[in-house]
Amino acid sequence: MSKKGLLISNDHSVLVTGGAGFIGSNLCDFLIQNGNKVVCLDNFATGKKENISHLLENENFQLIEGDIRNMEDCIKACSLVDYVLHQAALGSVPRSIKDPITSNEVNVTGFLNMLVAARDSDIKRFVYAASSSTYGDSKGLPKMEEVIGKPLSPYAITKYVNELYADIFAKTYGIETIGLRYFNVFGKRQDPNGAYAAVIPKFVMQLMKHQSPNINGDGTYSRDFTYIDNVVQANIKALTTKNKRAANSVYNIAFGERTSLNDLLSILKDYLSEYDPKIKDINTIYGPLREGDVPHSLASIQKAQDLLNYQPTHNLKRGLKEALSWYWDNLK
Repeated sequence: MSKKGLLISNDHSVLVTGGAGFIGSNLCDFLIQNGNKVVCLDNFATGKKENISHLLENENFQLIEGDIRNMEDCIKACSLVDYVLHQAALGSVPRSIKDPITSNEVNVTGFLNMLVAARDSDIKRFVYAASSSTYGDSKGLPKMEEVIGKPLSPYAITKYVNELYADIFAKTYGIETIGLRYFNVFGKRQDPNGAYAAVIPKFVMQLMKHQSPNINGDGTYSRDFTYIDNVVQANIKALTTKNKRAANSVYNIAFGERTSLNDLLSILKDYLSEYDPKIKDINTIYGPLREGDVPHSLASIQKAQDLLNYQPTHNLKRGLKEALSWYWDNLK
């Protein structure tokens, strides 16, 4: 998304919860680069201070080290701003299966705290990170916003509850909310380490270390991989749209193409072999399917295109081309 000066106005400021995380820090960067005032709320449970270290001396940037499970932190952060981009959450389906209580505390109680604080601070619009996991066992493709199935994990339940709460707060208190159902986001600053790392940075790190990537299943499961620039664009469009019909709804944020894990690995090997030819010959290890995984994911982005004027710029290959230089420098 090109820089076009102030996105809102220099009298308004934006709170990015989870602003030191992968998606949040990219949003902070874009907002600051375009002249906006930004407040970042993060407890650094999964976010990293190095993701925002270059912003700490900027007069338009303020860091609040706090937790969305703490109502006082939410009230303090919301009192300083006009708009909210709520990205803070405890992600990962496997993590939620292992520890559903903490996932619920962060993703449901924390979300409700933020909605109450936003309501009490007269926030102009509350844009939040929803999830494609909400589609659950729905088998239809592409995924349409109005047709969902039963959730397949505690994480999916928490993200669906977010949508229900946002809808009730819009109807009951008049707060404008917009939910963005992200589909498999990837890009710079995505952490490849730990048991719950996303598949693309994890594969990249393994390949760069000449390790065999591990695929759960036979590799035919497919995903609608979404580059970070598309997600940033969607958040800004949701934050700034003047289309009255766009508010108080949820939208798929993806590219609208699906790629199997086998095909993803093939592309990664091709691109990374330009840096290191040995990567081309690394074998893949196949293991059992992972509990809670959805077999296939493909989004219809028509609604976001029509109501938010969302126009994704990066398909998987273009996104990987841009991301791999950062991965190569940072994931070794």
